[in-house]
Amino acid sequence: MARQIDGIRRMLLIINKIYATNGLYGNSCVSVHDLLSYINDHVDAPISERTLQRDINDIEMLFHIEISFDRATNSYRINERFSSREDRLSEMLLNFELLNAVDESPNMRSYILPEHHRAVFSKYMPQLIYAVRNQHTISFQYVLYRHGGELITKENILPHYIKESNQLWYVLAYDANGYQLKAYGIDRIRNLVVHDTLFERNVDIDVNGMYRDCYGIWNDESLPVEEVILQYDNRDGYFLKAMPLHHTQRVLVDDGKVFQISVHVKITNDFVMALLSRSRSLEVIAPMHLRKRIMDVYRDALVRNSVPNDILNKNIESNK
Repeated sequence: MARQIDGIRRMLLIINKIYATNGLYGNSCVSVHDLLSYINDHVDAPISERTLQRDINDIEMLFHIEISFDRATNSYRINERFSSREDRLSEMLLNFELLNAVDESPNMRSYILPEHHRAVFSKYMPQLIYAVRNQHTISFQYVLYRHGGELITKENILPHYIKESNQLWYVLAYDANGYQLKAYGIDRIRNLVVHDTLFERNVDIDVNGMYRDCYGIWNDESLPVEEVILQYDNRDGYFLKAMPLHHTQRVLVDDGKVFQISVHVKITNDFVMALLSRSRSLEVIAPMHLRKRIMDVYRDALVRNSVPNDILNKNIESNK
């Protein structure tokens, strides 16, 4: 089993290296030396050129990806793009952690069940990772969901980080002026171009500190950090003890009937949505403006989901 996993890991590394190069620059090749160095930097036991060629043959057989050798340049290239398998293979390249777990535990697949409710994987992820790692500027079109899907063009963006939030991926980047780090949803990016132009990474930024007082991806610098006091019943309390709402969560009351907590956060849309997702017994104690905001959401939802009286009365009669 371990040998099979080693082989799969090497194949994914080969695809990752050649795809990253081909995906960005079209006809670029990866030299045998660079490819072997890349693989051997990521595996326990170094491999030979002969093993590399055997792995490439296995890639064609398993994944239907043809990798050809150019004798003139002593390098490899992918002949055909992944077609219908591209998104799935790209996702595989970003999940070496699972492979490592499978390597250590036999029959892992029989008792590891992945989440089925996942965002559609973006084909641009490998290119974005390459751009972040190697400090290349990027340009793309960006979909504005709040404006009916309007496309805007973003030029000379300086990508610094890839961040996950609530099962969605974001690239954290500066505009050309380098003034403010912004989050761009990778699912909204279209027509990505990775430029040859390099930029100097801002090494002084404390990206973890930026999100320390936030929930999710929103980080509005104009918002204050506030103490939020929330109250739930005992049943919801069990879930909030198992999965705290925020790292600042502190239990104020836990008497078997009432579960009351406080958190210190910026009250962003992401935070409000998190409250609504577990709101069966939610009562906002403070601040009052958050309580009103939650009330307004419920009031509007009540109007949208109201049931005509004749249908409501019919259901009442049928349940008697």
